Parts: sequence; C-alpha cells; structure tokens
Amino acid sequence: MKIVEVEAIWLRVPALDQPCEWGEDALIVRIHTDTGLVGIGETDSSPAVVKALIETPASHETCQGLRQVLLGENPLEIDRLWKKMYRQTEYVGRRGAGIHAISALDIALWDIAGQHYGVPVHTLLGGKYRERIPAYGTFIPRATDAANRDLVGSLLAQGLRSIKLGGGGFGENPERDKRLLRLVREAIGAEVQLQIDLVGRWGNAAHALAQCDALREFNLGWIEEPLPADDARGLAYLAEHAGIPVSGGEGLATRHEFRDFLERTRPAIVQPDITRCGGISEMRHIHELARQHGARLVPHGFSTGILLAATTHFLAVCEFGDLIEYSQSDSPLFRGLVKNLLPLVDGQVPVPDEPGLGIVLDEAMLERYRVR
Repeated sequence: MKIVEVEAIWLRVPALDQPCEWGEDALIVRIHTDTGLVGIGETDSSPAVVKALIETPASHETCQGLRQVLLGENPLEIDRLWKKMYRQTEYVGRRGAGIHAISALDIALWDIAGQHYGVPVHTLLGGKYRERIPAYGTFIPRATDAANRDLVGSLLAQGLRSIKLGGGGFGENPERDKRLLRLVREAIGAEVQLQIDLVGRWGNAAHALAQCDALREFNLGWIEEPLPADDARGLAYLAEHAGIPVSGGEGLATRHEFRDFLERTRPAIVQPDITRCGGISEMRHIHELARQHGARLVPHGFSTGILLAATTHFLAVCEFGDLIEYSQSDSPLFRGLVKNLLPLVDGQVPVPDEPGLGIVLDEAMLERYRVR
C-alpha cells in the first residue's frame, strides 16, 4: 500500500475579513492510498500556515513540504514516517505549527492503519480500559446573566458533572469574573466540578496567587493556564502555593517541551492537544512523561469531531484516562462536520469500535466551508 495524495483542507465559517472565534475554523487532512483507503486527521492551529507547511515545494533535505515527504510511502509505517516528517521539516518545524501539521497527518495515518487491519485505533494502541469516558463541558461565557444560566442549564441537562469556562474576556476583570463564578456555582450546586481557563491572562504570579485566594470559595477543580506557559518560575510558585491544582500545556509540542514543562513548572495536570502536540504517536510519549512526573493527563480538545474521536481512542487505552473535554461550541464545524459525531450519553463519551477512527465526514459541509 502506498500514499498517492495528501489533501490539506482549510475550513472557515466566517468570511476571511470577519472575526473568527474558537471552533469556527479548522485544518483537515485526508491521506489517500492506492488501495482506496482514506485517512482523516486535523489540527487546531492556524489553517493557512499549516496548509502551507504541507503543500510547500521542497527546498532541500531538511526543508520540505510534508505532502512530498509522504507521497509514495507505506502509510502503515507510522513511526518511521513520523521521524521522517520531523527530520525533513527541521528548518521550518520542530515545534509550533510544524508539529501541528505533523499531528494532523499522524492522526490520519493511524486512521488508515485501523481501517487496513479492520480494528479501531484503540486496539492498535494496546486495547481499551473502558467503554465510556466521563466528560467535562467547556463553554465560553455569554454577555448576560440570563444567557449564562441557560447555558449552564443545558450542560447539566446533558448529564455533565464537570464543567469549565474560559475565553470571552474571562480573567481580565476580577470583579466581573467573581460575579460570573458565583452565578455558575449557584446554578450547578456544590457537587458539580468547576474549572476555569485563564489563557495566561493573570499575567504574573503575585496577581495569580491573589486571585486564587479571592476565588477559593468556588471550590475550583483546577486553574488552567493562569500564566503564560513560558513563565516557568511563576507557574512553579503557583503549583507550590496556590492550593488549587494548576494545569496547562495545550500549546506545547513534542515530548521535549512537555518534559521541560513538567520538570520546571510541576503542574498537577498536563493538557496536551492531540492535534498539536505531535498526534497520537507523540501523545503516547507525553502520557508516559506525565506518569513519571506524577501529573494527571487531561487532554485539551475544542475543535471538530475529528479531534474528539482521536482523543477518545487515545484516552480509552490510558489506564487512568478518565476525563475528556467536550466542546459546547455552536459552530457547525463541531456540530456537523463529522456526521457520526461522538455523543454525550449521561455525561460520558462512548468509545467507538468501528475500524480506524470511525469518522464519516459530511461532504456537503466540507464544500460549504472550504476556503479556496
């Protein structure tokens, strides 16, 4: 079996000159083989940049486009192809968008392998520990109290026992943040876990520690990315003194960055995104690192149903993979791009058993939102 084509498909809901929110654009890849099998992957990154990294013509041995790197290769040789992609994009990759592009292609290769052998990806990865994975719902706060109450009510109606909020300016105004958290905590009660995502907005360790004290009454399950990921000293200080679990890592790529992050910041939770960190292949190494450093692994995932499926297969094979992020985005790219989107069933995501990732794309939606 050989790879005969690699597609990089840029999807976007708003027009190019209009603002774009999380979940409203995506970069999808399809790897075609000479046997007719097609593997699907994605990355939650800058679609235009990743598309260029895949499609660009070769310059020299370590500065090649990923499409050319893969053409003619056997897609079942996943580990060798990961290393080949990594080496032959060394001048433009190694971290950031270069690894994001490799992530999407790696996921598609695992999808092909599962289809070829007639088994789900989780079987290729060693076998599943569970049939369902408990989920937490992530939402971006709305502008009004009424809208936020309605949104929280919809989360509880899905059976979720853990929720997270972030974005929409959360973290910029302490008084507004506190009012919002009080509203949410009152709506969900004491038994539902509540987390917050700061996207690095707390700025420095002193302010972050003061905010942890101010918000302690809300019994937060974790504080996500309170400071920028490269503020190692500040994050280490918070890990020791905050009294609330600190999490982060969604923007990091490869085991090398995660090893440094774990050693220098000592987070309670690491949150690699399978579509950014290096794909399914690299996620396996990051998971082992997390275990060695005593950190819990709770992956980031706020994009399409492709990301959701890949993360579900991966967590199913992790002995302690007991929590998955479930987007509450209204974007059609989340709700409809994958026709058989993995559902929430009483607050849990069922682990699929179809060969590969088990994904069926809506071709009409793919064409509707494709940027040409």
